[in-house]
Amino acid sequence: MHILFIGYGKTSRRVAKQLFEQGHQITTISQSPKTDEFATHLIQDVHQLDLAPVPAIDWVYVLLSPSQSNIEAYQQTYVDSVAPIVAALKQHPIQKIVVVSSTRVYGENKGECIDDESCIQPIDEQGRLLLKMEQLYQQAFPKQCIIIRPTGIYGTSVSRMIKLAEITKSYPQIHYSNRIHIDDLARFLVQLIHVEHPENSYIVSNNQPIPLHETIQWFQRQLNLPELLLESEALSGKRIYATRMEKTGFKLEHEDCLGDYKKLLAQMG
Repeated sequence: MHILFIGYGKTSRRVAKQLFEQGHQITTISQSPKTDEFATHLIQDVHQLDLAPVPAIDWVYVLLSPSQSNIEAYQQTYVDSVAPIVAALKQHPIQKIVVVSSTRVYGENKGECIDDESCIQPIDEQGRLLLKMEQLYQQAFPKQCIIIRPTGIYGTSVSRMIKLAEITKSYPQIHYSNRIHIDDLARFLVQLIHVEHPENSYIVSNNQPIPLHETIQWFQRQLNLPELLLESEALSGKRIYATRMEKTGFKLEHEDCLGDYKKLLAQMG
């Protein structure tokens, strides 16, 4: 198959490389030059996407991320890009379009358990914009669209967690956070090619919700820093479970994020 990647960052690169190794033809769209020899790289603005010169595209992955986390950046990156992408793909025989969104579309924030059957009720504007993006793609490709909602992606750096460990003296409550290793996310995106009757959406997570303060305390112990104090037992965040992902037969290779963090710390010396 000829597979197009719209957005070519760390996750896309992993997926593209594995699909190339399975014998597929890869084309990527990004705003900066790329050098991977296993793909044809096109530099284009997705808001003026032109796929007319590109050979017939069978399968599409959309993995865009804003340069900032504000509302304007979400609107421009996720929502304003849909119409030009849909228009550019119209002339191609698209079998599936896989759109990477986020579990931010689930608005629960009191420690509730969430899975693929949970109602989607975003509570902030960024979550609402992500949901709008999902709906626009589903309307444009009702039979071809698969929405992917990863939890927090980790696996390439611990610098953010080290900084939190250094500056956090106390934490207000028990806030659940959820993780998926970048390699597991990439492997699941690859496996979708082989799922005969895919669902219209999948949460992708390691199914191991952890209170964030416990993760920060773990880093503080590793770095010989003073441990933070937990101020209350109140709950926030959500506990997220990827039930549909499991039903595809997919097996996680990274269920223990603390073990992975330990390896990353060791690599830093």
